[in-house]
Amino acid sequence: MAGLTPRLAAIADRLDAAFGSATQLPGIGATDPAFDVVQAYEVLEELHARRVARGLRPVGRKIGFTNTTIWERYGVDRSMWSHVWDTTLIRARDGRAGVALDGLMEPRIEPEVAFGLAAPLPPGDDPVELLRAIAWVAPAFEIVHSVYRGWKFTAADCAAALGLHGRLVVGEPVAVSDANRAALAAAMPSFEVELLRGDDVVERGAGANVLGSPLRALAHLRDVLAAQPWAPPLAAGEVVTTGTLTDAHPLRPGETWRASYGILPVRGFELVVL
Repeated sequence: MAGLTPRLAAIADRLDAAFGSATQLPGIGATDPAFDVVQAYEVLEELHARRVARGLRPVGRKIGFTNTTIWERYGVDRSMWSHVWDTTLIRARDGRAGVALDGLMEPRIEPEVAFGLAAPLPPGDDPVELLRAIAWVAPAFEIVHSVYRGWKFTAADCAAALGLHGRLVVGEPVAVSDANRAALAAAMPSFEVELLRGDDVVERGAGANVLGSPLRALAHLRDVLAAQPWAPPLAAGEVVTTGTLTDAHPLRPGETWRASYGILPVRGFELVVL
C-alpha cells in the first residue's frame, strides 16, 4: 500500500498513541465526516506495520460485526476485520482460562466460534468444502474494547482501530475429520449459544446470527481480503474468530464467564476475569 496522506498519517498517530496509553478519543467520523472504510483500512495497515516493527507477530484474524442483529444498536452497516497477535491470543487449559484487562478500554466479552486453518479456503460457500480447509473448530471469547468514548463510532472508525480487538481466548479445539465434517457443516447455522456470567444467563444467540453461520462469515472474510490486494490472504496455521453470536457485554475483574454451544460439538470453558 502506498504511503499515507498527511491527514491519514495523523489519524494513525493519534490511534497509535491512544492504544499505547489506553486513552480514549472521540470517534474519528465525528470530526472528520469524510473518513471512510477504504481510508480506515489504510490506517489499519499502517498500525499493523508499526506493530510488526515492534516485534509483534500476527497469528490470525478476527471478524467483527458479522452479527447483523446488532448493527443498528452500534450504528454500523457492515463487518470489518483485523489481525490477532501472539500477544493477544490466549488458550484455555483444562476447561479454564484467566484474562487480564490491562490496557483495555471499556472492555466487553463476545462468545464466538474460532477456526484453525489447515489450508487456504476454496472458492464458494459450500460448508463441507470449506471445512476441508479447516483443521479444527473451537469455542472462543473475544474481548473487545473501544478506544472511542462510550462505544460511539462509525464502521470506518472500528476498522481503523484494530477492529476493536483486545484479546482472543480459545477453548479446546475439536479436530475436523471425515467422520464429523458433515455434522459440523449441518450444525453451524442452527446451533444455539448461551452466555452466562456466573450462573446467570446473560443472553442467548445462534450460529445464524453471524452472516448465516460462522462458516459463511469465514468465507465472507476470504472474499473481503481478495478485494484488498495489500492484505495477505488467509493461510494455513491462522486462527480466525468469526464474530459474536450475541451482543457484546461489559465485563469486570472478579467475574466468571462461560458459554454453552448446544448441538455444536465443542466444549465451552470458564473464563475468569483477573
